[in-house]
Amino acid sequence: MSILTQTAGLIRRSFASLLSQDCLLCGAESAASLLCEPCQADLPRLPETRCPRCALPTTRGEVCGRCLARPPHYDSTLAAFRYSFPIDKLMQSFKYGHRLALGGYFGCQLALLGDGVHRADLVVPLPLHPQRLRERGFNQALELARPLAKAWRIPIDARSCRRVRHTAVQADLPWRERARNVRGAFDCASDFTGKRLLLIDDVMTTGSSLDELARTVKLHGAAEVVLLVVARALPD
Repeated sequence: MSILTQTAGLIRRSFASLLSQDCLLCGAESAASLLCEPCQADLPRLPETRCPRCALPTTRGEVCGRCLARPPHYDSTLAAFRYSFPIDKLMQSFKYGHRLALGGYFGCQLALLGDGVHRADLVVPLPLHPQRLRERGFNQALELARPLAKAWRIPIDARSCRRVRHTAVQADLPWRERARNVRGAFDCASDFTGKRLLLIDDVMTTGSSLDELARTVKLHGAAEVVLLVVARALPD
């Protein structure tokens, strides 16, 4: 049985227990799904040709100039959607409106990505600082990681990496200041020598937080780091 077949079955089972409901976007009946089929089909996608390192659009799918000039610490990026309406509103509802069912939905969308990345050793959700975790009540990256890890049968490691600096919210900062904001923000307590890791987060804008975490785990021996994100923001 292929990984896509298994994942499709997981998606169906994840929502089979829910009562018939209305689509979160248009209000039409959506049976057991959070979104109706037309709204799911209209969700914004990334261009087919994009940089394999950072997932920004390129002409022929080549590595972009930014990644050539300053190679990131991660090796590749997979993203389910383009970060624009209505993904942005759904993500805000998930993170700040505590619609945790969206975490399951988006996590299953992540599980549909990736040709062969399911051979990784560990799934590592981007950690939150304890203060931010207390404020929010949950780590959105961990909620996304759970259905993905279940579908691909890969263990989640949510303990080895910690966020040790309570930094300013990345979204509140200009793009050029984000890398400096998260420098030294993470610590790692495990030896990842030879391991292939999947780092999970909700939205990738500049990628600074994920890149800093990738730098940290590679200092602890990780052989390869693949990013999986629900949405990739594109420059204006």
